[in-house]
Amino acid sequence: MKILVKDKKYLPSAARKILEHTSGKKILAFYGSMGAGKTTVIKAICKLLGAGDIVTSPTFTMVNEYLTNKNEIIYHIDFYRIKKAEEVYDFGLEEYFSSGSYCFMEWPELIGGILPSETAKIRITVGENDHRTIDIEEH
Repeated sequence: MKILVKDKKYLPSAARKILEHTSGKKILAFYGSMGAGKTTVIKAICKLLGAGDIVTSPTFTMVNEYLTNKNEIIYHIDFYRIKKAEEVYDFGLEEYFSSGSYCFMEWPELIGGILPSETAKIRITVGENDHRTIDIEEH
């Protein structure tokens, strides 16, 4: 499935489509170049899910936790600073995956084959006029 986002005002609609299309999946991996909008899209999804916290990139903290208005936790993980895939075991990545909570990941390509098979893969690319195309991998 492809979603075209011509302007940030369309992000809530794009977030809704992402959640609908990945229905039942809680682990979402976001791929895209630096500045493609991974954090921005995750921020829109978190807002739709009722997160009251300010959503920011967890580049330096590796994992941010957000609490929703239903007292559910959302994990936002950024692997940008990972030097080798094995490092993720040091901060308990498997526990996040098995928590049953939403796990939104940036730079998942840096951890190779560690992603669970049920991971929804979402690629964001920048096109003409700064439009974004969000491509959800079909399974």
